[in-house]
Amino acid sequence: MAMVYAGLVGDVGGTHARFALVDGEGHLRHAKTYACADYGALDEIIAAYLTETTGRKRPAKAVIAVAGPVVDGEIEFTNLDWQVSETELIAAFGFDAIKLVNDFAGQAMAAPVLDPADLRRIGPDLPGSPTCPIVVLGPGTGFGVAAVARSAHVDIAVATEAGHTGFAPHDAVEAEVWRRLQAVHGRVSVERVLSGQGLYDLYVALEDMAGRTPSLADERRLIEAGAAGDVGAGAALDRFCAILGGVAGDLALTYGARGGVYVGGGIPPRLVERLMSGGFRARFEAKGRLAPYVRDIPTFLITHPFPALVGCARELAQLEGVRL
Repeated sequence: MAMVYAGLVGDVGGTHARFALVDGEGHLRHAKTYACADYGALDEIIAAYLTETTGRKRPAKAVIAVAGPVVDGEIEFTNLDWQVSETELIAAFGFDAIKLVNDFAGQAMAAPVLDPADLRRIGPDLPGSPTCPIVVLGPGTGFGVAAVARSAHVDIAVATEAGHTGFAPHDAVEAEVWRRLQAVHGRVSVERVLSGQGLYDLYVALEDMAGRTPSLADERRLIEAGAAGDVGAGAALDRFCAILGGVAGDLALTYGARGGVYVGGGIPPRLVERLMSGGFRARFEAKGRLAPYVRDIPTFLITHPFPALVGCARELAQLEGVRL
């Protein structure tokens, strides 16, 4: 007998699109990843995925996480020249229902149900409050942030554009980095520093400030060189992790995230040992009079390969009227 699927779930970022089918028990099946640059629109990727997995048969429902703000069921991607709406996707694929959600809102919905094997604890072993908000954040092509409000009966994702809030330097070094970025961009957002391009710009600024000529061509080579012991690359990566910890602590204060702060995105899983080395957590806790407040908040690195798909599966279940 052919498998009956509850629906389609997707996670579409600025670089990659990931899709899976959800079975009747809420498990992900047939997960596949596509390079967004190889396609001209989101519906092309969905069509390719469905052709490869279900053929002519279409799931009745879909939940797709997208990189950008969803307004009235429509999305204009932040880092892609794409626009799409729920109405257009229903017309194109014949879904009975579809829901577009922010990509980090999808991850936020996943955070409370991820297995310990899908997480790496950053810092001390702390329980976190089971009924307090959770924040998920992370740098990749851009910088995403979302929260989840929790109760005994339901979790509700809160999508945000907090990655576009202003970057606040912590010391004289970061003030000089800010000054250099401000000269180029005008306003300096968190994403201008905590993203793939931001990491590379941080490296260039720090090398110049140290009197060295930047020798690495891009963010990928920077991460590789840091792992190999390059001094300039290592300094940039350590500073990046510290800034990430400071921003994470600010967001914990903003949302009262005593349930925990979870780090996702495309870059942190490539910096595991540096995140664990202490700089992230030290800056997370460096909140002056509020240091005792954040000191009790657990921090985690998400290692699950498809966290937003897990969150979308939970949203799909809510479309079905089932609590997961």
